[in-house]
Amino acid sequence: MIRILLAEDQVMVRQGLKMMMETDEEIKVTGEASNGKEAIQLCEQQSFDVIILDIRMPEMDGIEAARTIQSRWPGSKILILTTFDNNQYVMDALKIGVSGYILKNADTDSLIRSIRSALQGGLTVEDQVAAKVMPLLLNKQEEKKVDPSLTPRERAILTCIGEGLNNSEIAERLGLSIGTVKNNTSQILNKLGLRDRTQLAIYAIRHNLV
Repeated sequence: MIRILLAEDQVMVRQGLKMMMETDEEIKVTGEASNGKEAIQLCEQQSFDVIILDIRMPEMDGIEAARTIQSRWPGSKILILTTFDNNQYVMDALKIGVSGYILKNADTDSLIRSIRSALQGGLTVEDQVAAKVMPLLLNKQEEKKVDPSLTPRERAILTCIGEGLNNSEIAERLGLSIGTVKNNTSQILNKLGLRDRTQLAIYAIRHNLV
């Protein structure tokens, strides 16, 4: 069973999202919160496979909750959910290291795919959001030279991560085992001094590997 924490301040929206997700027999919403503080309290009480946070909530918004959760429980799989496609929201969420940024008008299949992608180490950004954010990333002024300590295999894996592929997809493309992909990803993180796959994806884009 895939255990979901769903934080959304509008009860009707929360119940609707819960019904959508639970059309998949393997997915169960085991925790519900109406703001970021409640979400953090639930994380203290039980474990979740994926945490879905609305970006605008009273008392504590989704961005601040995501930042706290990632700090206290590193590696948490977090999806940011919102009706807003404001560029700064997306950039803030990506900097934190969330596993995806999805819009509330996404259909059931897209929502479920995002959950499964997060569990597999993928990064989900809705097309209309990515279209606005990618140019911002590409226009950032920073050194474009890729760290020379990366091996050809590590560069190839980094490129795949920048394209949003998960571990199994990378393994299939490059003819590697999933374990090898995971080990190399950890080595890349160490070499570049980065925290997670989201930062790796941004690095790949900024350094023209994608």
